Amino acid sequence: MSLDGARVAPRDFPVNAGGLCQKGWTSGELLTSPSRLTTPLIRSDGGLRPATWDQALDLVARRLTEIRAAKGADSVAVFGGGGLTNEKAYLLGKFARVALGTSQIDYNGRFCMSSAAAAGIKAFGADRGMPFPVTDLADADAVLLIGANPAETMPPFTQHLKHADLIVVDPRRTPTAELAGLHLAPAPGTDLALAQGILHAVVADGLLDQSYVDERTNGFEELWRSVAAWWPERVEQVTGVSAADQRRVAAKLAAARNAYVLTARGTEQHANGTAMVNAWINLSLALGLPGRKGSGFGCLTGQGNGQGGREHGQKADQLPGYRKIDDPAAREYVAGVWGVPPESLPGPGRSAVELLEALGTEDGPSALMVFGSNLVVSAPRAGSIQEKVSSLDFLVVSDLVLSETAAMADVVLPVTQWAEEDGTMTNLEGRILLRRKAIDPPSGAKTDLCVLSELARRFGQPDGRFPTDAETVFTELRRASKGGIADYSGITYDRLRDGEALYWPVPAESHPGTPRMFLDSFAHPDGRARFVPVDHVGPAEPPDAEFPLQATTGRVLQHYQSGAQTRLVKELNDVVAEAFVEVHPDTAARAGLAEGDLAVVRSRRGETVARVRCVPSLRPDLVFLPFHFPGEGRANLLTNPALDPTSRMPEFKVCAVALAPAEVVA
Repeated sequence: MSLDGARVAPRDFPVNAGGLCQKGWTSGELLTSPSRLTTPLIRSDGGLRPATWDQALDLVARRLTEIRAAKGADSVAVFGGGGLTNEKAYLLGKFARVALGTSQIDYNGRFCMSSAAAAGIKAFGADRGMPFPVTDLADADAVLLIGANPAETMPPFTQHLKHADLIVVDPRRTPTAELAGLHLAPAPGTDLALAQGILHAVVADGLLDQSYVDERTNGFEELWRSVAAWWPERVEQVTGVSAADQRRVAAKLAAARNAYVLTARGTEQHANGTAMVNAWINLSLALGLPGRKGSGFGCLTGQGNGQGGREHGQKADQLPGYRKIDDPAAREYVAGVWGVPPESLPGPGRSAVELLEALGTEDGPSALMVFGSNLVVSAPRAGSIQEKVSSLDFLVVSDLVLSETAAMADVVLPVTQWAEEDGTMTNLEGRILLRRKAIDPPSGAKTDLCVLSELARRFGQPDGRFPTDAETVFTELRRASKGGIADYSGITYDRLRDGEALYWPVPAESHPGTPRMFLDSFAHPDGRARFVPVDHVGPAEPPDAEFPLQATTGRVLQHYQSGAQTRLVKELNDVVAEAFVEVHPDTAARAGLAEGDLAVVRSRRGETVARVRCVPSLRPDLVFLPFHFPGEGRANLLTNPALDPTSRMPEFKVCAVALAPAEVVA
């Protein structure tokens, strides 16, 4: 695509092998979209009015200073995003803790990757989505893919699966499931029981890799006590997946020379999502897959910088390099890099949903700064979150378009896009990528780094503490991450410019990087992986007489996340322009609905209006809604904010609902 001298074209990069999805091909349209923000906006007389940058930033600094003085540092909160570059995520965490002194910072990656991260840390001692290069999958004999639909969400990825015997676990018959040799469709929220049943079959059928278990793991005997009761026939009663298919999966994975188990949001976005992922890791460990070249366990990343965005400090409990903020040694080291006393750094804050639920309450934040997120569409129980955001004394949103959240703000700050700035991203395999500036931004837009720097100066921070140059920020990030689990200290922009493939950890400039983790040992002190005993509990909200169906949410090919950007691209919006709900034809008929009708989908938290699509392959007890649409079409008006006890991830993937015809007003 050509666009005012800029052209969007694929690169022959290992992960996508020259392919782009429809969103990639059309991404250039946003660079000159008439909906692009190029002037700061200040709320006045009930509307958003253009202002100068000095007026906007002065107002932000003055109001936040007043609120902090009246109510304390934690009265101001910061909410980041998994699409921010590593440099932005790093500087945002530093800004919150140093310039604002608040503990109240988290990000939308808590909605996306946190359960997989928590499970990986429990089992392996470290979290890197894929601890091996994506290209390794091309040599797989078998791949078990749970809760992922890459044929729609990341189409170029599917080419790495074409030679494998693909097994897909998903309640829906998705385009990815159509590619599979075997599709298992468990009842929503029962993935953990299914994993237990397959693992039981592995042991009962003599397929356990005993030497691997003895030499490289701990805890199998304790695990087996929880798995022994989940024989496949019992699991069939809970999940609907036949005992024969469970045993077939066990046999396929055990017989494969190279095999992989991969998870994604479908099995992670649950109130027991960490346990679900640990169940699949337990299966992979029993088969001897992790830490073996040609095999392994991994999870698919959901956002543009889903991996790097969770490594460098925009999470409530985290400092750069994947350090814990309540670790005294970590606090002392990072404070030294930042030039502040360790005791000045706040402790852990609230996780994302808990932070949003606390907005406007007596002991919660009164002001919020949002970077790269559209909360009122993407958060669970979105109607309640919209009310919480409305109750704030002051809201600041930094964005490139007027998202639904930005439209509620007191100040909107227009920022640059991907093609207009330098920065690094860390992809799903832990490889750090340099994204270089290709074109100049429109007059009036600033980088997020500039926004943070200019605000920090207004809060009295010394010149140079918050740099505006991406490479300078990255150089500081390298120092701050040194010695951490996600060690970037040996990565330089020069090495990236030279085309080196650098996968963290890279602890020295002479180090080649770590494309395959855990080959020699896992990241626990004894070098062994951990089996983690878990048990099936089912969804936090099972169906009942009032709400007899289960709803699940997800993406479609044409849109991304809250849709704030993709809904502005005509080519994408022409294909999918409104919210829809997939329903089995029999289920639709029982509700008095037919193809193309408007339906109301109602849960205990709210209701959404969507166009009916009848899908014969769908389970009769399930409805599916994409979460990209605003207003009354928001799928997240329905979703349950029940949280995983470890990751604090909400249960996006299943809630009880009822279906009825919408009342059409003439």
